[in-house]
Amino acid sequence: MSKSGYFQAGDRIQLTDPKGKLYSFTITPGKEWHTHKGWITHDDLIGLPEGSVVSTTAGLKFTAFIPLLADYVLSMPRGATIVYPKDAAMIIGVADIYPGARVLEAGVGSGALTLSLLRAVGSTGSVHSVERRQDFADNASANIENYFGQRPSHWRLDVGSVQDQDFTQEYDRVILDMLAPWECIEMAAKVLRPGGVFLAYVATTTQLSATAEAIKEDGHFTEPESSETIVRGWHHEGLAVRPQQRMIGHTGFLIHSRRMAPGVEVLARRRRPAKGAYGVAEE
Repeated sequence: MSKSGYFQAGDRIQLTDPKGKLYSFTITPGKEWHTHKGWITHDDLIGLPEGSVVSTTAGLKFTAFIPLLADYVLSMPRGATIVYPKDAAMIIGVADIYPGARVLEAGVGSGALTLSLLRAVGSTGSVHSVERRQDFADNASANIENYFGQRPSHWRLDVGSVQDQDFTQEYDRVILDMLAPWECIEMAAKVLRPGGVFLAYVATTTQLSATAEAIKEDGHFTEPESSETIVRGWHHEGLAVRPQQRMIGHTGFLIHSRRMAPGVEVLARRRRPAKGAYGVAEE
């Protein structure tokens, strides 16, 4: 994908009409992009700077940019529900994914989160992804290779259950997007370096509770912390400034913890549990 600021053959381009509707395609010499009002020749796009306004043969105008990662993720083919950009951004921040980090990811889905992880670790880091379903793995591979223009050399993808993998290296981060991450806490403790971060992305409070209790019972992690991210856009037209009527509400919970040093007992969190937190005591 071009980083020069000018469109080149092979670039993914995003066209936006005056109503805000998005269209995306790959610039291919000799091809044409047709609309209900004329067409645009791909050759005419090559060499134009990003932010140009282009017109069809019938005068329909569009603003042209290289799509941002969030735009690409929301428009790419899906085999499974994606991790939304707002959650992917929080995962990168909360799990402190840094250039050079060695990341183990389980549950690739359509590859949305994998794209963010690969960009965050950079060429000096690595992402080892594990996906149980072959069809999801194939779709994610196609999306990732289409985005980068080739298969990233710092990405490894295995098909199967993450619990059945024979890991031979240590990881700085373990990121799980799966139905039962609590089943993988012991595995995460074995492969994470001391100080490494464990993070799971779950959809329901039942999954959140089960994961939190498994982390606490394992004894190798700090007290888990959880959050959700809700994004509300705003409309602004002159003095008419108000929240948008539609918003991205709950999509999932993040729960994260850090690996303690080997043989070190976790300090108990001193707090009074809420009434009924662990059921009714029998007399």
